[in-house]
Amino acid sequence: MSDRRLQVFHAVARLLSFTKAAEVLHMTQPAVTFQIRQLEDQFDTRLFDRTHNRVSLTEAGAIVFEYSEKIFEHYNEMENAIREMTDDISGSLTIGASTTISEYMLPALLGDFKAKNMDVKLRLRVSNTEGIVSMVENNVIDLGVVEGPVNNKNLLVEVCRTDELVAIVPPQHPMAGLKQVTVQELMQHPFICREEGSGTREVTIDYFLEQGVDKHAVNNCLELGSPEAVKGAVEAGMGLSIVSSASIVKELKLGTLVSLPMQPPLSRDFSFVRQRQKFKVPAMEELLEFARNYCKQAQQAQSAA
Repeated sequence: MSDRRLQVFHAVARLLSFTKAAEVLHMTQPAVTFQIRQLEDQFDTRLFDRTHNRVSLTEAGAIVFEYSEKIFEHYNEMENAIREMTDDISGSLTIGASTTISEYMLPALLGDFKAKNMDVKLRLRVSNTEGIVSMVENNVIDLGVVEGPVNNKNLLVEVCRTDELVAIVPPQHPMAGLKQVTVQELMQHPFICREEGSGTREVTIDYFLEQGVDKHAVNNCLELGSPEAVKGAVEAGMGLSIVSSASIVKELKLGTLVSLPMQPPLSRDFSFVRQRQKFKVPAMEELLEFARNYCKQAQQAQSAA
């Protein structure tokens, strides 16, 4: 039986969605459906019920899912045991990162790591926080680096550093001269937010609700799919937004944006997310230790500033 078929089945069974599984596995939906049909032909029984636009496991599907969990766990334990025995810091690692982190934090980190560990092949996948957590859950990537909280007891979550979020306005905006800004003041202007599933959006929305902003007002924001798009829209005068302070270093130097600290202050954690059974892979441990030191230095530099 193909490992790929079982991996595809495992993703669909976990997410109970062919569409979401296709996104996580970077496959087309027809390709996912084809792999599931082949597995069903192998067992000569249906593994999923597809009725009323809902996907659920059949009794046979539940059994396959239970065993697939054990198979992947044992496979990873075997792989890790061999790597630990050889103490070989080589091979390949697939890193997943949410958009803000992949654009403003990881390039320097991975570049420095690669320069010191030439035998480790690195791959990077970019998605929003929700997508990265799903990829870690389904063993599509070895390590995720995400923004915001991760509420999944099956994964190891380690805080890397704290990231301050600030309001941004164009330099000609009436609020540009303020020393700080409240949510109530922000919401008097058109607001631009990230898409559903974004860690920045989740933290910002929670903060707004804590400050008493009406949920319907929050949901009426203009949604854009990347930090660069948000910054561009603010520069163009389409509205105001809240972004990571790490994402606007260039714009502040050029004077195209002005940052305003939030009152009360708003921050969130950048965190490493990984499967519990992968912690002994030498290359992974080397990368984690390197990343921990990098984050510590970045946090110290931010505090000094």
